[in-house]
Order: sequence, then C-alpha cells, then structure tokens
Amino acid sequence: MRGRRVRRAGVPAAVALLLAALCAGTAPAAVREDFDPATVQKLDATITGIMKQTGMPGLDIGLWMPGRGVYEKSFGIADKQTGTPMKSDLYSRIGSVTKTFTITGVLQLVDQGKVGLDDPVSRYVSGVPGGNSVTLRQLAEMRSGLFDYTTDKKWLVGLRADPHRAYTPRQLVDVAFRHPPNFKPGAKWQYSNTNTVLLGMLVEKVSGQSLADYLRDHVFAPLKLNDTSLPGDGAMPDPHAHGYTDFTPKGTVADATNWNPSWAWAAGGVISDLDDLRTWAPALADGRLLTRKTQAERLRTLPIEGVPGASYGLGILDFNGWLGHNGELPGYETIAAQLPTEKATLVVLVNSDIDYRGKNLSGMIGNAVTSIVTPGHLWPAPVATEAE
Repeated sequence: MRGRRVRRAGVPAAVALLLAALCAGTAPAAVREDFDPATVQKLDATITGIMKQTGMPGLDIGLWMPGRGVYEKSFGIADKQTGTPMKSDLYSRIGSVTKTFTITGVLQLVDQGKVGLDDPVSRYVSGVPGGNSVTLRQLAEMRSGLFDYTTDKKWLVGLRADPHRAYTPRQLVDVAFRHPPNFKPGAKWQYSNTNTVLLGMLVEKVSGQSLADYLRDHVFAPLKLNDTSLPGDGAMPDPHAHGYTDFTPKGTVADATNWNPSWAWAAGGVISDLDDLRTWAPALADGRLLTRKTQAERLRTLPIEGVPGASYGLGILDFNGWLGHNGELPGYETIAAQLPTEKATLVVLVNSDIDYRGKNLSGMIGNAVTSIVTPGHLWPAPVATEAE
C-alpha cells in the first residue's frame, strides 16, 4: 500500500501549515481564500440541485482560480452500504483522463528522438489494418479511422457478463482489427480507444518498461503524483469511493469498485485523486514534462465535428478554452482541466456513471459550474445519447 500524505491522516491542510509555521517561529506565507459568499452559495445550491435531480451518490469537486478564490468540497456519500461520506482524499478511477498520461509518455519519447509523430504505427505494432498509412499523430488526435473495440457488440456483451475478466492489450486491439477501418486515416475525427491502447503498446516496446512502470517513473514521479497509478488488477487502494453503474446485463445498478479495468488500460485504467489531478491539469496544459516544440504540437487542436467550441489535439481536449480531458468507465466519471487565460483549474470526480436522461453526470456538473464562474468559457453541456 502506498503511503498517504500528511494531510490525509486527518489534519486539515491549513491547520498543518499553521502548526508547521508556529514550530518554525514564522507566519504562514499564504492563507486559502474562498470564493465570495454569493458565488459559494450559488455553486452549493446548483450542485446539490443536480445531485438531487439525478440521484448522483457522491461528488468531489475542486475549482482553483488565483485572484478569485478556491472552491473545494465533497458532497454525498462514498459508500451506499455504510453511508460513508465523500471526502477529498478518496481514490477514484479516472477513465479517459488516462489518455492524457499515456500520450504524454509518447510525446516524451518524441522529445528523446526515439519515435516520430509522423511515423507509421506499423513500425512499432504489428497487425494494424492499413498500419503503414496510420501515423502516431493520427492515433493521438483520434483521426486514425481504426475501429473502436469498445463498440464491438459481442465484446460488450462479454464485458457486461464478466467485468472481472483480465484482458491483454493485444486481445483488445485484435477485437478492433476484426473490423475494417471506418474511414481513411486523417479524413475526420472519431473517438476510438483502440488508438490509445496502440500508443500504450508503443510506449512499452520503445521504452522497455511496462506502461505502468513507465508512467510511474517518467510522468507521475516528476510531478510528485504519489497517489496516481495504473493498476494491474481490479483492486482499489484505501481509502476509496465506491463506484456505481448500470452497465450490467439487465441494466440493474451494481457496485463496480473492484471491476477489472484492464479492458481500458492505456485508454482508461488510471486511479488518482483530487489533489493529484489538481497538480496534473496545469502541468498537462503548460507542457512542463515536454519541450516547447512538442507541447505546441500537442496543443494544435482540430475541431470536433458536431460539438461547437470543442477541438482535440494530441490526447487533449479544448472545450471553449478549457484544456484537459474528461473520463468515464463503469462506476466513475471525471473532469480534469485547466483554463490558461484565468489560470483556473477544475477537477470533478463523480462515483457513478449512470446517465440522467442520457446525459453524463460529470458533464452536467462541469457545465453548471462554469456557467456560474466562467460564463465566457463553458464546459459543454452533455448531449443526451440513446441507450445501447
């Protein structure tokens, strides 16, 4: 079990800071400043209203805006059985926010001259349909045309029936490769988890490390993301939020906390928490683990057809100026993003992925919060989708 930070032992951060300062005979350098009471009241009322409307069990949220304030709160419960309340130090699965870490690893290899963004994927992974024409850039920007294995209906039936099954990366891409590409590489944008799994396989082949070890050593460790990891099984470290889903054979609600996320791996398998994602979002946006040139390539986004204000770069979303990613997998939803113009950071962690009338929960929260605090830079409202 990994060690927890001092504040997680039950000492509030402000109290710990004050005690340390008193022992040293100095005054604390800074005191947290919350948003003005009217804004806090409006945020509280909006979030609790959405939770009541949707039946959302629990939520951790953090919004940090220099010069305006901090809004960091936990709502609801982390465990339906015990009624344990949500707390900001609980581990959570972060779904596709994982992609930002995996592709950072790829871009580090670009900086080291070990791979090129316009290299064909066939140079590193065998068996890719049309792999001589699909580049690493197209994989990272979701323009490869490769079939998304998570939309294979037979495979989805198997995942629902046995969510504890372990998958290898090769098994995942082989599901995709049974289907022809959806379009020619570069023709348009289409989200596909196959892309990021292939990039994870590339990281392993080029670096000689497992993806989990590579990310630990070269992405998590440099930023002191001590509570972020890519696990090899379904175990969740303590303390954690339980995650609830209706991704079951009959659509009944289940506790998905310890389901095996190996099916998502490089595309969605990472575990993290509020503090680490608060650190990660600005580091992702400013590219501090990359050269300026490579970060510029990452941020060269192209529009997402049908989503106004949205564009996608190399494993990063731009939603009306918010740079980051959202994530969803059974039991959990996440947003981790930075608004560079305001130096604002937003993190949302929800312990359910049960849509409300076809709308995902984290998107509802993100849109509502930004409507209040950054109305000129909205996180897009979720669009209702048909049930599978």
